[in-house]
Amino acid sequence: MRDVAFLVPGDLSLPTGGYAYDRQVIRLLPAEGVKAMHVALPGAFPNATAADFADCAAIVAGLPADCLLLIDGLAYGAMPVELIRGFNRKVVALCHHPLALENGISAERARALHLSEAAALNLAEHVIVTSPLTGKILAGEFAVPAEKITVAEPGTARKPRARGSGSAELRLLAVGSIVPRKGYAVLVEALAGLARRNWRLKIVGAVRSPETEAALRAQIARAELGERIELVGAVRERDLDEFYETADLFVMASLFEGYGMVLGEAMQRGLPIVTTTGGAASETVPEGAGLKVPPGDAGALRAALDRALADPQLRADLGAAAHRAGEALPRWEDTARVIARALDPYLDPRKVP
Repeated sequence: MRDVAFLVPGDLSLPTGGYAYDRQVIRLLPAEGVKAMHVALPGAFPNATAADFADCAAIVAGLPADCLLLIDGLAYGAMPVELIRGFNRKVVALCHHPLALENGISAERARALHLSEAAALNLAEHVIVTSPLTGKILAGEFAVPAEKITVAEPGTARKPRARGSGSAELRLLAVGSIVPRKGYAVLVEALAGLARRNWRLKIVGAVRSPETEAALRAQIARAELGERIELVGAVRERDLDEFYETADLFVMASLFEGYGMVLGEAMQRGLPIVTTTGGAASETVPEGAGLKVPPGDAGALRAALDRALADPQLRADLGAAAHRAGEALPRWEDTARVIARALDPYLDPRKVP
């Protein structure tokens, strides 16, 4: 069994797509002959301080001298080059999506993150990304050589097909952390124009931006949708499974996705989908499995939701196509296998890339 130190900032147990990906990788890499040792980094990333960087240096210094570092991009993209060079170890980066493309940050901060991430990625031996689109972005906008990039799409667990609510009041489900990038304000704006339809929405996800949550609650109150839209927060997996099981329509209003794991989960359960084309979301959901609209366009999102809510046959057709596509998605074992192969040359001293 070969060891790799998987450095992840913050609380790995948090219910986000990125952390779920990391947890599955840690769990399944041993079956591929690689033991991923979870190493916790300060949780302030990507907004780390000099003290956080010093802590990172001390943490890495305590690892075996010949240890390969696999570093989650939430931290790696914000690390100064001096810190990375000081590790004196081979580094493989895992980029879920570029930090500079996060919504809700200033143009100045975006520029700083772009420069930081480009410099950091240049120092990595290899870069693992979660979608072909992210790979294209890193190659085209961050000058990462294509031969240094491996795409390891997220796996999708196989779950029973959703049975729906069985109610005249259609249950809409949105899943994702409460941050500006998820576009929930656009979703509420779209639904505010559909009061005549019979629906209820659950938004499930950890609050990572209290300011975004407060603004969202105020928007819901102004639109007088407090009885129809519920911010559920983070939930246990079995509760999330129940929400998927009883949903009639899945909706994602995200402005940008590096992949969109929740779309895969919704497809595998056979839910009809209304989604934006933000980032890789358009590629994740094939044609026929969902209605797609441009990100940030509340009018287009409202029109698509209106179509889906009004037409049971359309929902059935979308759901059937989604389920077919979902059954063809990679499993987590496939993801781990791709990552193990990408790591192999840097773990075996006989193989020099």
